[in-house]
Amino acid sequence: MLRLSLYIGFVFGLVLCGSGETLIRRPVHDGWRFRQVRGVNAYPAVVPGVVQLDLIANGLLEDPFFRMNERSAQWVDKEDWEYQTTFDVAPDLYARENVRLVFEGLDTYADVYLNSQKVVVANNMFRTWSVDCKRYLRPAGNALRIYFHSPVKIDLPKCLALDYAYPASNDQAANGGLLDRKVSVFARKAGYHYGWDWGPRLVTSGIWRPVMLEAWNGGRFEDVQVFARNVSAKSAEMAVMAELSVGRAAQGVVSVVDAVSGLTYAQKAVSLSAGANKASVGFNIKKPRLWWSNGLGEPHLYAFKVVLALDGQEADARTVRTGVRSLRLVRDKDPDGKGASFYFELNGHPVFMKGANYIPNDSFLPRVTEARYRNVVARARDANMNMLRVWGGGIYEDDRFYDLCDESGILIWQDFMFACSLYPADPAMLENIRQEAVQNVKRLRNHACLALWCGNNEMNDGYYGWGWKRQMEEKGVAGKVKAEYDAVFHQLLPQVVAEVDPGRPYRPSSPLSDFNPEGSDGKSGDMHFWQVWHAEKPFSMYEEVIPRFMSEYGFQSFPEFVTVKRYAPDEKDWDVQSDVMLAHQRHPRGNQLVRIYMAQNYREAKDFRSFLYMSQLLQADGIRIGQEAHRRAMPFCMGSLYWQHNDCWPVASWSSSDYHGRWKAQHYFTRKLYQEVLVSPYQNEGVLRVNVVSDRLAPIAGNLTVRLMTFAGKAVFERRTEVEVPANSSVCLFSESVETLLNGSPSNSVFVSAAFDAKDSVLGDSVYLLAPLKEIELPRAVIERQVSPIKGGFEITLKSGVFARGVYLSVDSRTDDFFSHNYFDLLPGKPMMVTVRTAMPAAEFARSLRVISMCDAVVGTKE
Repeated sequence: MLRLSLYIGFVFGLVLCGSGETLIRRPVHDGWRFRQVRGVNAYPAVVPGVVQLDLIANGLLEDPFFRMNERSAQWVDKEDWEYQTTFDVAPDLYARENVRLVFEGLDTYADVYLNSQKVVVANNMFRTWSVDCKRYLRPAGNALRIYFHSPVKIDLPKCLALDYAYPASNDQAANGGLLDRKVSVFARKAGYHYGWDWGPRLVTSGIWRPVMLEAWNGGRFEDVQVFARNVSAKSAEMAVMAELSVGRAAQGVVSVVDAVSGLTYAQKAVSLSAGANKASVGFNIKKPRLWWSNGLGEPHLYAFKVVLALDGQEADARTVRTGVRSLRLVRDKDPDGKGASFYFELNGHPVFMKGANYIPNDSFLPRVTEARYRNVVARARDANMNMLRVWGGGIYEDDRFYDLCDESGILIWQDFMFACSLYPADPAMLENIRQEAVQNVKRLRNHACLALWCGNNEMNDGYYGWGWKRQMEEKGVAGKVKAEYDAVFHQLLPQVVAEVDPGRPYRPSSPLSDFNPEGSDGKSGDMHFWQVWHAEKPFSMYEEVIPRFMSEYGFQSFPEFVTVKRYAPDEKDWDVQSDVMLAHQRHPRGNQLVRIYMAQNYREAKDFRSFLYMSQLLQADGIRIGQEAHRRAMPFCMGSLYWQHNDCWPVASWSSSDYHGRWKAQHYFTRKLYQEVLVSPYQNEGVLRVNVVSDRLAPIAGNLTVRLMTFAGKAVFERRTEVEVPANSSVCLFSESVETLLNGSPSNSVFVSAAFDAKDSVLGDSVYLLAPLKEIELPRAVIERQVSPIKGGFEITLKSGVFARGVYLSVDSRTDDFFSHNYFDLLPGKPMMVTVRTAMPAAEFARSLRVISMCDAVVGTKE
């Protein structure tokens, strides 16, 4: 209920600010009960919600995330379900001329009955459904019933009617008892519900977003768009486009007001006819406060209150929060005509996009609370990201997610909801998709964070590169399915964006090349690079394959032991090949690939717990190579979005923070690697080079210090140089033969420490090993610790006499403690201070705190 009240409060406080006496909006969320249609008994239900959550709450279903319970939940999606409630209509609402019943999300096939009248037939999870219901309502005892058809029973006949199959490799039909009948492509429903290589198969039904009654007299805004046409530091040319409906012809005035200061920007008289109308109002802002992405400046948001007055009386008002900024996707052709740039220019400045791919936060979407949305966006902001890619196999996210991204300066690459499959597209489905696209583009287009619309995820690559075209040709339907593809992604969706959000760029697919429609080559457009992982190529390939914009790449790791214990509490399950651990590893070769890469790069882990820890370091070390290589290659490469930011359940996956929000090693690494100033040592053809990369919009003068030290702390080489780093650039500021630097020392006995400082402040530093970690015999590190209480937790000071690789702090008994630093390298004799937020008593914390480094996790470390 807390999440619901926050959501409703947000709607009233922002969307309908100032309109309480005109437009009334009230939820219909009380008194719901549900039942299995084939059954008799009805049980209490929570709305918004889904069937599985209601079954769990009533003790009728075990938690599918625990151990292997997912298997016992597969019957749910084969059944029809019915939800019912009765409600009274308050006199003030009932007295209004117009009353509308609005369903912001029905999942997915649903018939809605109001007082025995069928008023809605829904067939798309992503759409809002509404009905003018005044004629059906009575003051008290209104019966509202929703019949949810099984998505499997609705779509299985469509699948069986074809003598070919639409590709959908991630649909875990067999886990759902459907053999190879992959029905997910027939439903406009979140694809990941049917399973993915990081997610369970939990196909939901239910009232997954709020149900509202809206009532008004006279007229109302149906939609309000606020956007900037021309933006500079001196002025911003703004426009408001409003869609209005009125019951009768009227003279009106549309005003635009600053909701904070009360300043009126503009007023315009409009003549309105009965029914639907459009009105536009232009105005200018002198010396606007611009919206900047995370790291470049303040993501300032204006609150524009747009007011409709009819015949001298206020009829409706909407408040739109948005940022004033210019943003464009720059696609300049190379002089040789064989490539083209791919970068985002914000307020006139090229910006390197540092971020990750984002999936839904839970398999059961209604339990994603306000706090979880805040946490997942804060994890991106605090890791110095400036972009998240909302991936096409999930959902068009909740409004609050985009609000938080607006506030945090996190740009959004927004996929339409299509991923890794081909989809049927007859005329009825095309119209369904068109309505879905129009609604969601309108809903999201006011957000300053929204940077790009993209038609789908990997479908172009799948058709030409994964064998789909050949499969369709063998069945004689290649022309048909390609025409369906083109109708959606090259005709319908670009038309919707051009008509509804013309200032935003559209890309048909990701990845996509401009000059090679049958693949992505990195010379133009974006790239998904998966030869590391799927093809078992070494991590060093990240330094060899550098595209214009890397929109996907990644490597798996396991969650921390404390997270694993929540879904696998029994010691007999503590083996990555146990049935429980395999149930929470959805990639068919996941464990094998992690083992292969670990054997190539590290020494053997001594036990299960050590393996989990080392898998996280392995992931972080591998992705670090890609992150640094991409940033060093700017301005040729101008984006690095790894797969993936988050998880929808506890699982071994490519995420950098797990389902419970715990940062993995990769997330701690990312925070450092995505700082505005990056110091990046690397080897190339026997030469050690150090690049300094700066996102700052002004040059920086400072000092670069490069040291070689033994693991015991003895200096082998040191050089300090005055340097200048140009604005928004990557520049090599150190280059020296490795052989010269070593001066006879073995490469596996030393480490490189590089740091860039300016005005006595270290802006960036890095530790780099000259030999593969597998060839290094790390010394036994005895890490001293000192724990001191501070407000809200403790301060921990760590120190070691020798180099300690990947120092990891944990508290076994809890999952909500957060360490300010973790998985870091501790240099000989140099103390490291870590803070932790926790409510644990001091004695319990000191007793529970565990500190290890890699030498404690591998077999055969010498004293």
